[in-house]
Amino acid sequence: MSTETQTSTAECNGARPETVTVTDNRTGRSYELPITDGTLRGLDFRQIKADEQDFGLMVYDPGYANVASCRSAVTYLDGDAGILQYRGYPIQELAERSTYLEVAYLLIHGELPNKAQLDEWTHQITIHTFVHENVKSFMQGFRHDAHPMGMLLGSVGALSTFYPDANQIDDPENRDIQTIRLIAKMPTLAAFAFRHSNGQPYVYPDNDLAYSGNFLSMMYKMTELKYEPDPRLERALDVLFILHADHEQNCSTSAVRGVGSSRVDPYSAIAGGIAALYGPLHGGANEAVLRMLHRIERKENIPDFLTGVREGKERLMGFGHRVYKNFDPRATIIKSAAEDVFEVLGVRNPLLDIALELEKIALEDEYFISHKLYPNVDFYSGMIYEALGLPVEMFPVMFAIGRTSGWMANWLEQVQDSEQRIARPRQIYTGGLDRSYVPIEQRG
Repeated sequence: MSTETQTSTAECNGARPETVTVTDNRTGRSYELPITDGTLRGLDFRQIKADEQDFGLMVYDPGYANVASCRSAVTYLDGDAGILQYRGYPIQELAERSTYLEVAYLLIHGELPNKAQLDEWTHQITIHTFVHENVKSFMQGFRHDAHPMGMLLGSVGALSTFYPDANQIDDPENRDIQTIRLIAKMPTLAAFAFRHSNGQPYVYPDNDLAYSGNFLSMMYKMTELKYEPDPRLERALDVLFILHADHEQNCSTSAVRGVGSSRVDPYSAIAGGIAALYGPLHGGANEAVLRMLHRIERKENIPDFLTGVREGKERLMGFGHRVYKNFDPRATIIKSAAEDVFEVLGVRNPLLDIALELEKIALEDEYFISHKLYPNVDFYSGMIYEALGLPVEMFPVMFAIGRTSGWMANWLEQVQDSEQRIARPRQIYTGGLDRSYVPIEQRG
């Protein structure tokens, strides 16, 4: 099969053509396929058949590396140029000037709020941070050594039983309240999972505190009457949540859309996203960075480690990205946040010095430059979480808190998209055919 561009009057006038002509060399027949937004419709290939009994051509793309599964106005990402924008706003400006709840409003509603809108949004989120007392009992059913991400996964999925009306996904008001509940309750469930792992009593939300400060209170409050979060820590956490809020059609967001395509309630769909984020190739990437830095141990060991990377004996974690080809715009922002956290805590994490030296050498080395290996957002986030006293098991949980607003923005977009259908990928069957059943006593 070969392809050639269909010449048209528009092309002769200097405009780009809007079709592609595909020639099937098996039959000699040609097919004109329309181009829409730089894409070809997968189903258009089904008309290309060797004969009438043929099923038609399919597109094979493991990992969906070059398949657009939806139309979305939530996040724009240009990996070659290192651009990340939420609803058209650069991530750098949002991280510098916004709060997480303001960014969450932007992702959900499509526009930045005015003061009255932000005040009402913040109020609604704040008063919905509490969870039903039975959720505490549910959480207490986990073993003391259960993974916090597993506890978060189970408890978010269980929320669908506390709010059975959540399956009324065609009701706009119902969608709004479930969105608020999920964004509000995710930090509470995350903090409960953390306290459960430590054998500590759960701390209820404090409605006098801001979103990130309240989360710090639920995590770290002990015997004091009132927990007062350091504003610099609170701000650093807010920045982390903003940077993690959305990232186009990544594994977990695609999972939310895939599960949500069955028109299930949002709690179940978000639980699907949490399950995807649980994996080490997604939410666990910053943990891998931390383990690498601990193994390097000292700056003096960096040259030998990088030699091992060049020889294929070591893996450089936290460098490079499947989407970004030149630099990750989030990395510079999070690097600054890491410095702020260490300054507040008064203890400079020795891993930061290793990380800075590793980054300096790698960015000047031709091997790493040619392989487009540069720090990504995971390179520094793990050090921030460790500095806050979080075990590595909590790292993907922190990721999930920020990502909830992006997941919900994509879920809301999907359920209102008339083009969306239930996710049902095709496969290439590679097994046997027409085999005869053999009774068990005759099987060798």
